[in-house]
This record gives sequence, structure tokens and C-alpha cells, in this order.
Amino acid sequence: MQNERRAAIRAEAARLEQIFLNAGALRIEADSLLPAETLLDLYGEDIRARAYVTNDPMMGERMMRPDFTVPIVERHMAEGAEPARYTYNGPVWRMQDAGSTRATEFVQVGFELFDRTNPADSDAEVFALFAETLPKTLTVTTGDVGLLQSVIKALKTSDRRRAALMRHLWRPTRFANLLTKFAQPTVDETRTELLATADEIGVDAMMEKAGKFIGLRSGSEITARIAGLKDDENTPPLSGEEVAVVNTLLAIDTTAASALLELQTLQGAMPEIAKSVSIFARRLDALDQRGVDVNALAFKGEYGLTSMEYYDGFVFGFTDGKNVVASGGRYDAMTAVLGTGREIPAVGGVIRPDALIRGAS
Repeated sequence: MQNERRAAIRAEAARLEQIFLNAGALRIEADSLLPAETLLDLYGEDIRARAYVTNDPMMGERMMRPDFTVPIVERHMAEGAEPARYTYNGPVWRMQDAGSTRATEFVQVGFELFDRTNPADSDAEVFALFAETLPKTLTVTTGDVGLLQSVIKALKTSDRRRAALMRHLWRPTRFANLLTKFAQPTVDETRTELLATADEIGVDAMMEKAGKFIGLRSGSEITARIAGLKDDENTPPLSGEEVAVVNTLLAIDTTAASALLELQTLQGAMPEIAKSVSIFARRLDALDQRGVDVNALAFKGEYGLTSMEYYDGFVFGFTDGKNVVASGGRYDAMTAVLGTGREIPAVGGVIRPDALIRGAS
């Protein structure tokens, strides 16, 4: 039975791969073991909770491939032509929480598009290809991480606070707590006393008075931390109007066409997001031209903020009610990080053939 299922998954993966090849993609291979340093730089230490880690005496710490995007981007930025369309087909490995019934090894088939000509049309091309390939019975949802990023960048607050909100964008609960903290700061008597002492006798004298170092932070790190706390204390709280824009955007749950109207209203309250709203409008036009009904296409302002950490623009997902069958989006920033000085707009997506045939059975 298990052999039959695996054979069915391989056959479905081959079918999907052929569709992408027919769409002009070049088949590309990717290493199974990736440099841990690259993944840690992109995702931070949180990736260790999801990836299998090993050590090689020659190559150092390595991680089994949690997805294909990083090695595909690295390969393209090193040797790819422009524009480029790629497809891939193979296993990925992800650790799951204790008690989870989700697979730790499964097959992904993907399509990636690197093209700087017209990003809106590239978004539409990839989405339309997936919509045509996948069953019409699946539930489709779209979002736009770039819109929320543009709102955060427009907030009238310190670079430190904007960076903190950006860093926790993928953790909705932490993000909401930070937003509340920055809008309604509370008095921390211990911190107030610490900063007062730092102003009175200086950080160096404080550390000397404290005695022997027993923690992991160095003196310079402690100094930088206190400076950051002082900067934070002197930063005015976020205005109620700004917080309202963030929360209104996150709460949008309607069709893509109706969402555009709501976004244009938000633009009136925060003109700095005009460029992102314009990008959204151009994408809807491109989707419409490819036969996608934007008056029926679902859009959620918060979509993509729990599992799509490297996306920075358009995001989409197809589910069968329980499982994510396919997902994807735009990841321009990643190409800049991995491109050693070069960058190119990029968008793509993956399909899980095991989830697809499970839903069809």
C-alpha cells in the first residue's frame, strides 16, 4: 500500500512538472544539503526548530533542504539568464511539533519566474498557471505582504521600533503585542531606575560596580542595549490613527476588487502607501487580463503572515479545507540577499502532489 501511494505521488509530481515545462520552465536540480549559515541569515535561529541539522567535517553545519526556493535563487543569481522560468520536483524535509501527524518528508513541485520587465504581469502569470492547473474545488486566498511592510515603513516612529515590527511581522501575536506596547507604553520602574543610574554614573561605572561578568553578553553589547533602551524611552508613542491603519489593513477580508477600494481609502489616511496600492491595482488588472475573476478572488490583509517568511509582496494559497495543497508569492528581497550585489524581481509557488491526490481520492 505504501509503495502504491509513493508511486502515485511520483506520477502526480511528474504530471505537474510536465505542465510547468510546457509553460516554458527549465528543469533545475537543487542540493539536498544546504549551508546552515545561509538559512540562518535569512530566517534567524527559528529555522532550527523546523530544519534537520547536521555537521560535516569539511563543509561545517548543514541543513536538509526545507524548501527549494533558497537553492534555486542562489543558482539563478550565480548563473541564470534573464528572464528565466524554472521548475523542480523532489523531496523536502521539515521537523514537526511533537504529536503532529504531518509528514516530515514530502515532495514539492514548483515553478519560479525571474523577470524584471513587468512584476505585476509576472504575479498574474504564476497565479493563473496554478489556478488553471489545480482543481476548481480548492479554496483560494490571496494577500500582499508588501502592503503591510509599506505601512510599517511609513509609521512616524524610530528606526529601532520599525525594525522590531518588521522582524516580528511573521509572528502575529508578538506583532500585535509590540504594536500595543509602542502605542500605549507602560512605566517600567526597574528600567527607569536603570536608565537614571546610567545617566548619573555612566554605563562603564555601572558594569564595574556590578562585579564579575556571569552572562553571555559582552560589555559593548550591554552598552548598546542600554543606549537602545534610552532611545526607546525618548520615542513618542504611535498615534491612534497610525495604529488604526495597521489594524484596518490586517482586518480586510473581502474580494480583491473590493479590497482595492478599501486600500485606496487607507491611502487617504497614510499617503506613503500610495506606491504599494498602485502595485496592487496593476496586479488586479494583469490578473483580469489573464481571465482571473478579481471580483470573486478572496483577499485577506493578514494572509501569509504565519508561514511565508521570505515573501515581500503578492502571496497566494490553495487549500482543500484542511491541508495547504499549493502556495506561493513574490520574494524580491531574497534575490538581493543572495545575489551578492545583484537583484531581480522574482515570484513562484509550490504544489504538494501528496496533498493533491489525497484531496482527489
